[in-house]
Amino acid sequence: MSFQPPLIPATEVPTALRDRGYAVLSRDGLHALTGLSGSALDALQPSWNDLPLDGFLRDGGRYRSRRHSCFIVDGGSVTQVPHRAHWQPVEYNALHGGLERWFEPVRPDVVSQPAWAGLIRGIAATCSQLRGERPWYVEAHQFRIDTTDGIGRPTPEGAHRDGVDFVAVVLVGREGIKGGETRVFEADGPNGLRFTLTEPWSALLLDDARVIHESTPIQPLDGPGHRDTLVLTFRAEGFQGPG
Repeated sequence: MSFQPPLIPATEVPTALRDRGYAVLSRDGLHALTGLSGSALDALQPSWNDLPLDGFLRDGGRYRSRRHSCFIVDGGSVTQVPHRAHWQPVEYNALHGGLERWFEPVRPDVVSQPAWAGLIRGIAATCSQLRGERPWYVEAHQFRIDTTDGIGRPTPEGAHRDGVDFVAVVLVGREGIKGGETRVFEADGPNGLRFTLTEPWSALLLDDARVIHESTPIQPLDGPGHRDTLVLTFRAEGFQGPG
């Protein structure tokens, strides 16, 4: 059984994040939030067919491919920084925390597309509405979870926080799978919800201090399948690192 996402208009996103700690947008809602057209977003999609295998999965799986790059948003400017490792403390990622993970960067021809910076800039503007205008340190992750192993785990670390201020999980597409349900829980309370994103370029925005989140495993329907997402994290105090 698939639960429908609790979609809201883009105009209500700041209030929803402030009151509940999460907001869910349809494709049209993401268009409105970022000012991007559907065709501009769709032009990014083919790059998910060229993601290298994640060689750091500690569960031994072969189901995840990814790229990773970092950016600073300062006002209207989005600047890519020199390539760096992805690092999280064990308090936020019990499976892969404390490990410097070097992934291949997002391809230059993808970063140069206006929609790439437009997505990051548009969501950063919402972060600034809530916390005040400031530079945002952004990590961008292109993920493909596939059914190579018969089952693919979008969040092998389980329900978690990311140790940042805000998180955006954007569904780029899903094909030939079942599962992949999104679950969001209060970090300090009893309430939670579950739903399945199915529309390309629909999105979940999270206040990382307020909620924890996870996505359930995917399984194939008839043949090989996959689920593609773009995960953007926004942090006000610099990038996370072992130092």
